[in-house]
Amino acid sequence: MADSNPRCAAGDRMISHPTFAALYDRFVPDRFLIGPHREYLAADLSGRVLDIGAGNGVMIPYATDADDTPEYHAIEPDPHMRRRAAREARGTGLEVHLRGDRAESLPYADDSFDVVLSSLVFCTIADPETALEEFARVLRPGGELRFLEHVRNDGWRARAQDALTPLWERAAGGCQLNRETVERFVGHDAFDVLEIERVTVGVFPVTPIVRGRLRRRRAATGSIR
Repeated sequence: MADSNPRCAAGDRMISHPTFAALYDRFVPDRFLIGPHREYLAADLSGRVLDIGAGNGVMIPYATDADDTPEYHAIEPDPHMRRRAAREARGTGLEVHLRGDRAESLPYADDSFDVVLSSLVFCTIADPETALEEFARVLRPGGELRFLEHVRNDGWRARAQDALTPLWERAAGGCQLNRETVERFVGHDAFDVLEIERVTVGVFPVTPIVRGRLRRRRAATGSIR
């Protein structure tokens, strides 16, 4: 497993949330609440796969269950979460190439992955526009971006999320409640929408949760390097 420096290019800020990492393992019933939707992300995985913000390695067992064993790469800039992901990987039969890089600066060649997984992580990315450009860059034409993300709600719930986000961000490892992630995904001209749906899971203020698949266009017109 490789590693690298998880510092932010803008401000050279280290990402490190030891308390959040420890509490997540103990108190978030991820498999019970989110498990079926992670199975959706992992369905028919094959080829080269990149897991963005792997966290404590929660997606790794689902990838292990794939019919065709994928070549699995993952990034996780928080060293406390990354250690948990490495431990999770060692407990499976899947070789995981785990790095400490950030989504805004992926250390991979253009068109090098068949699938990119974004799983409850886009809320924490400091520069989502740059990260999405990077997703498009490393996906091969015809490859898929599969996502499961919580997004900004509507009406009074959205206003409540706006008010809660500064405190929530400090307590929950940088998570922002009011990201308009789906609009950003479907509005990017490197992708075609395959499917998007709201899922009936989650508790306010971390709702709604949306899952979907986008396909990297074969002749992209966006600013992909």
